[in-house]
Amino acid sequence: MGPAAGAAWTSLAPLFRANNTAWTRLANYAQCLTRIDFAIDEYDEHLDAARRVFVDSVRSWRCQDSQMLLAAGLVVTDLVVQGWCLRVRRGVVQVSPPAEHIGDRFAEKERVRRQELIRRDAQLRQSAAQKFIRSMEKTRVYEGRFVSIFSLMRDGRELADALRRARPHLNNGAADTLSKVIDPYLQFVASEDTTCPLTGLRLMDVWRYFRHTWTNQYTSAPGRSILFLVRDRVGPFHPVVGIGALASPIVQIRERDVWIGWHPDTFLAHITEEPTSAMAKWLVRVVDTAIAEIYFGDFLEDGILTSRHLVEPDDLVVNRLLQESVHQRRLHHRFARSQDLKSARSDLPGEEHWILRARTHLFRSKRALALASYLQARALLSTQFGGQPTGEKLRSLLATGQGRDVVRKLLKKAKGDRVGIAVADISVCGAVQPYNAILGGKLVAMLATSPEVVNEYCRRYSTAASEIASSMAGRAIVRPAKLVLLGTTSLYGVGSSQYNRIKIPCDRLKGQEGDALRYVELGHSEAFGTSQYSEESVQALVELVQQSANGQRVNSIFGEGVSPKLRKVREGLDLLGFPSDVLLRHYRRRVVYAVPLVRNVREYLLGLDGEADYFVPLQDGAQGTARVAEWWRARWLRGRICSDAVLEEVARHTLVRPVSHGARVVLSHSGNQRVLSPELS
Repeated sequence: MGPAAGAAWTSLAPLFRANNTAWTRLANYAQCLTRIDFAIDEYDEHLDAARRVFVDSVRSWRCQDSQMLLAAGLVVTDLVVQGWCLRVRRGVVQVSPPAEHIGDRFAEKERVRRQELIRRDAQLRQSAAQKFIRSMEKTRVYEGRFVSIFSLMRDGRELADALRRARPHLNNGAADTLSKVIDPYLQFVASEDTTCPLTGLRLMDVWRYFRHTWTNQYTSAPGRSILFLVRDRVGPFHPVVGIGALASPIVQIRERDVWIGWHPDTFLAHITEEPTSAMAKWLVRVVDTAIAEIYFGDFLEDGILTSRHLVEPDDLVVNRLLQESVHQRRLHHRFARSQDLKSARSDLPGEEHWILRARTHLFRSKRALALASYLQARALLSTQFGGQPTGEKLRSLLATGQGRDVVRKLLKKAKGDRVGIAVADISVCGAVQPYNAILGGKLVAMLATSPEVVNEYCRRYSTAASEIASSMAGRAIVRPAKLVLLGTTSLYGVGSSQYNRIKIPCDRLKGQEGDALRYVELGHSEAFGTSQYSEESVQALVELVQQSANGQRVNSIFGEGVSPKLRKVREGLDLLGFPSDVLLRHYRRRVVYAVPLVRNVREYLLGLDGEADYFVPLQDGAQGTARVAEWWRARWLRGRICSDAVLEEVARHTLVRPVSHGARVVLSHSGNQRVLSPELS
């Protein structure tokens, strides 16, 4: 493959400390990689073999540069795997980013698909993954019947025949006819031990099995999550139509934040154009809430501040808090270990637990910095507003650089109070065969917006204390678990046929006529992250950082900051002397979508409105799911089954032994290429 048109070559010059041997070994390895023919079928196997030889040789090399050489070689390998071009000029390794096929939808999808399959296939080659897959496919007896994961796959021939028989009724009684062919419902994975009542299989295992049929690697994510299966009442054992998952949202997505009003520039432009007394009062309210949610008992004990300073802050107390923050952060980096501050609760009673967390070096540092910032804001607002916030006084505040900085800080606080509890990302969403061929992916995407999902989110997290906020406050902070916005991205940057044109009229769900639940396209995300790097490379970079003079600064401790993996990789690349801003671009743009569930989504997410105004009633969740399914059958299924080619594709997925069903996880590399993969967000 050649480099992208007009793309520059970037030199990778590791900061080796000893002699030229490491330089020579890296250049020789890079030359070896360039000689592997990309066009051959065994390209991946040859590349993996070259990597193993390199890793083994470096690990046996006794030199102070061995860890740096290992990390550099693994990073170069990952870039080659992801389609970057590689060359060696006068002993210097150079790379150039892969070409994006923006004008060719099919070619671009194939490029991204191949990149994703590399890591997915590597995962499926692991013995633990293969053992799990085989255990799910093994036949067992449950309540007198033979069952396995195949019991939860619908035979495509039977489904195609049923859909053909429904065709004559499409102009008369279509709704009733189609509901007897496919009748979906939601089933939540309530816990690790929840089992399927029809097969006895653990729902978590069922979900995980079908997740392995996706194009990209299966990973678990920290934070809040809701996994669900879409099952079909028609057919033995209620086969699985598709799977979905909601997860804690990515904190920083520019396109989403601009649309909501969370982006600082967007927010400042809006209130500068129209400053109101309501917005001025909102700023004061945010400051008051922020200070009230910070534990400061130890600061009083240690004489860093007094109660008077909370009401009448001055520069002296702000400076003391800033110095304390720096001091405590240094202590945290010196002594903290990941296992010491994970989110698991201690055996202490509620408030004592949170006070203990608040007094750790990490959270004492965070509290001191936050309190300094909010006291500065309180002092400035007090001076500007004089106890009477008005639109004109807000206009004067915004005319100063200091005033605009304060507004940015308070906007960040308002966003932080809402983003983790009122917003969720649809992290997994798609159908399995044979339903994928009849737009089952759209059904799963539509059901993710069902009142039943919103209710499940509220039920699961309505009493959950916020880990970060509670650790800052020294007491349990429980925020309302009202899900008002869903976000997601397409797997491919050239568009998503799964999410496009999804629109559910709310009157179909007992809502108001004229309203609709829809996937709103917001733009393209920046192709920036760590997904191009293998776990082996990440670990090599982490070990390099640990061996450096500063030690490990990123401990993957909850509360230390967002995107710990990204920060680890960046720090490792910087230590190598590699341009991290260049190498953290993965050149896989994705389409960003938002699904507002309430009319006042922006006002609620900014904290301007205290109540969420939902588009559809939440009282009867299961009925809402049934109505969404009914709309899917009318809007998408009805027209789809008129195509003979579609029904032929459905019929291709049979359970005749040996099973060649598209919902089966294929462990061989060649088989992976023929599976129609669902959409992954």
